[in-house]
Amino acid sequence: MKRKLTAAIGIAGMMVSIAACGDSGSGSSDNSGADAKELTVWLTVDAQNNWPELVKAADAAVKKEHPGIKIKHEYYGWPDKNTKLDAVLATDKAPDVVEMGNTEMLSYMVKGAFAPVDAAEFDNSDAWLDGLKASVTYEGKTYGVPYYAGGRVANWRKDLFASVGVKSTPKTYDELTAALDKVQKKEGDKFSAWYQPTRDWYAAMSFVYDAGGSIAVESGGQWKGNLSSPESIEGLKAFKNVVDKYMHGDKTKDESDRYIVYGQGKSGMIFAPAWEGATAAAKENDKTGKLEGNVENFVMPGPSGKNLPVFLGGSDLAVPVKSDAQAVAAEWINAFAGSSGQKGLMAKGNLPNNKTDLATLKNDPATAVPATAAESNWFVPMAPGWGQVEKAQVLQTMLQSIGTGKKSVEAAAKEADAAIDKVVNTK
Repeated sequence: MKRKLTAAIGIAGMMVSIAACGDSGSGSSDNSGADAKELTVWLTVDAQNNWPELVKAADAAVKKEHPGIKIKHEYYGWPDKNTKLDAVLATDKAPDVVEMGNTEMLSYMVKGAFAPVDAAEFDNSDAWLDGLKASVTYEGKTYGVPYYAGGRVANWRKDLFASVGVKSTPKTYDELTAALDKVQKKEGDKFSAWYQPTRDWYAAMSFVYDAGGSIAVESGGQWKGNLSSPESIEGLKAFKNVVDKYMHGDKTKDESDRYIVYGQGKSGMIFAPAWEGATAAAKENDKTGKLEGNVENFVMPGPSGKNLPVFLGGSDLAVPVKSDAQAVAAEWINAFAGSSGQKGLMAKGNLPNNKTDLATLKNDPATAVPATAAESNWFVPMAPGWGQVEKAQVLQTMLQSIGTGKKSVEAAAKEADAAIDKVVNTK
C-alpha cells in the first residue's frame, strides 16, 4: 500500500468540460442512474493487491440488488493516477467511482469534478474521523465518502536495540534518542539507526505541528504560508537533527521504498504508516532473515513531551459529476466502505474511517498502537490552492534543501512560504 498523495489540478480541457456541467450531478440523493446497467470503478493497486476479497464482496452486494449489472474495475498506481483521471474527465467516459487520496479531494471539489452525495446514506457518517470528513467537505456539501485512514507509528528492530541494552519501547523523546545514539554508535556511519527519508513531508510536518507550527494559516478568508514562523522553524530544526544524526542513506529520496530499505537490514527504525514494519518483515522483503517476529510498533513520542502528531492520511471514494450511474455508484461505495468493509480493512492493518471502530482498536493490544497514535493528528490546510502546493512539491523541495545542507532551515522555509503564498488561495 503505497501512500504517495500527489494532488493534481485538472487540465484545462477537463476544467472547461466540468464547468459546463456545473452542479447538475444530483449525487446519490435522488435516483439518478438507479437503473444503470454498467458500473466502472477505479481503485488504486492497494485494493487489487491487498484486499481484493473486499472488492468482490461489494460487487456481489450490488449485483444482488441489480441483477445483470456489469461491474468493471480499473486499477492504477498513485504516481500516474491523476494524469489518467484528468484526461478521462475531459471526455464523456468518466468512471462512476474513483478512489482519491484524501489530500487530493480539495482541488477536484473546487473545480466541480465530483457529484455531491448525501452523507446520511452512508454507514457511520455521523462518526467519520475529523480529518477524513474535512477532506470530503467543501462549502457545506459532501463530495465523497471516507474509505480508510492511515496514521503513522514508529517501528524498530527489537534484537538490535536489545543488543545495546534497550529492552522496552521509549515513552519519551529523550529515551528514544538515547536508544538511537547507542545503536548508531554500535553500527557505524554506514547504517541508519533511523531511516528517515528527507523528502518525507508527512513526517517532517509532524515535527512542525508538534512544535506548535503549521504549514499555513488562515486569516480573513485568506491563507498564508507559516513555515518560517518561529514555531515551525523549531520543528524543522528538530527534523533536520534526525536526518543529520541517524539518516545515512540517500538524502534526496522520498519514502516510497522505505519498507524495502528497512527489509534489507539497513536501518534500525522507521517512522511510517503502520503497515510498513510488517511488510518489511514479510518473507519476500526480509533480506536479513531476522525481521519476522522481531519488529515492533510503538507510539512515536515527540520533542514537545507529547505523542508526535501524525498526518491523518487515507483515501476517499468519489462519484464524478459526469457519471451516468450515480445512485448505483453510491450503493457500491457503501457496500465497499461501509460497516462490513471497515472490518475487513481493519483486519488488513488500516485504520477505519470512523471513531466508533477506532475506539475498538484501542482496546485490542494488537492494534492499540496505531489507534492511539492516530488520536493526535494533523491534516493539510483546506485552502483552495492546496492541490497546487502539493503538485509543485513545495514541501519536498524545501526538505531536500534542508536535509542536504543546500540551504539553511530559515532560508528554505522562507522560500517555501513564498511559493505557497503564490498559489494557496487560487481556485
